[in-house]
Amino acid sequence: MSGRQRHTVPVDVHLILRRGNEVLVSRRAGAVYAAGLWHLPSGHLDGPHEDVVDALIREAREETGVVIDRADVRAAVTVHHRAPGGSARVGFFFEVRRWAGEPRVMEPDVCDAMIWVPLDALPAATVAYCRAGLDAYRAGEHLAVHLQRPGDPIAHDPAADRLLVVPGVNPLPAQRSSDPPHPLETHREQ
Repeated sequence: MSGRQRHTVPVDVHLILRRGNEVLVSRRAGAVYAAGLWHLPSGHLDGPHEDVVDALIREAREETGVVIDRADVRAAVTVHHRAPGGSARVGFFFEVRRWAGEPRVMEPDVCDAMIWVPLDALPAATVAYCRAGLDAYRAGEHLAVHLQRPGDPIAHDPAADRLLVVPGVNPLPAQRSSDPPHPLETHREQ
């Protein structure tokens, strides 16, 4: 690397809590980034000891009060995002359709409302990065790049949206029921 420092970025987790065709969104409030805009319940990893699924489960409990079992978490889409100020981050969006408890505002200093909205009718005042992840998710994509330029709004603006989908692959042929399971399908951490 000849003395250059590696580029590092924050890692986010985003909860796509599904109830039929609806998703739960919360309105950011207080002295936080994007105050007044709608966003999925989300947060950052607490450190190298926490994986993205553990972070999602913790953030869901802290922000919404719901309890999620690890077995009910599904990978939805990953988004590499560059904000208008030039900073970057990687967000892992997870779908959850089963949980315990009723979602409610648990952190009123950073969230002043939660509502269920149709996935195809998100509020206009939604954070662009969040909307990009949800748009890729709705399209069935698994990896996307969301680029914002200096001066772009933080809120979703269709005229300034630059969501680039990265096509995926299917490296394995369709499996016959008589084939043994793939090793990754049977591995369970001890």
